[in-house]
Amino acid sequence: MIAVIDYGVGNLFSLCRSLEAIGQEPVVTGDPAVLRQADHLILPGVGAFQDAADKLRATGLDQVIQEEVAKGKPILGICLGMQLLFEESHEFGVWQGLGLIPGKVVTMEGVVPADYKIPHIGWNGLHFSNGVRHPLLATVEEGECVYFVHSFYATDCDEAVIATTEYGAELTAAVAKDNVMGCQFHPEKSGPVGLGILKTFCEGTW
Repeated sequence: MIAVIDYGVGNLFSLCRSLEAIGQEPVVTGDPAVLRQADHLILPGVGAFQDAADKLRATGLDQVIQEEVAKGKPILGICLGMQLLFEESHEFGVWQGLGLIPGKVVTMEGVVPADYKIPHIGWNGLHFSNGVRHPLLATVEEGECVYFVHSFYATDCDEAVIATTEYGAELTAAVAKDNVMGCQFHPEKSGPVGLGILKTFCEGTW
């Protein structure tokens, strides 16, 4: 069972339609008991880091996620969901994340050139870290494009980075540490390339 974690942040419709398109029957839930029964977890999210982190803690889902990941259950964070996997975010303050991957989330301002628009919205190519393709990206070709919408990005996480993208600077695009994986982009909005990533995650043994 693929469980999409519902904690009141983000539109889950397009993600669920994409999962159904690859033959899955996703369960959207915030019920800890159901999350514990799931084979794979997906943590989506859009909006502000602090608000999302507060909602996870208010519902106790942060502990459920941490406990299930510690047991070896695979999780995929998408966009803000990926950022929540890190230790902390510096988005209008300093906020604690789930701490599943070492690193922090910081603004793109001062990193990308001043004439580049923030948020970064649009299609950009994926580049494998050190030229090595991680199993999550098994169906992706070097340079294939996916869809991004973000103003912040993960840094100080070199050991976990499996793909980057170029937007006036090299930015973290995807990460993985054992059974914890994340995409800064939206695979559910990235056409066949994104569907391939979702299928690989859902069918893989991590």
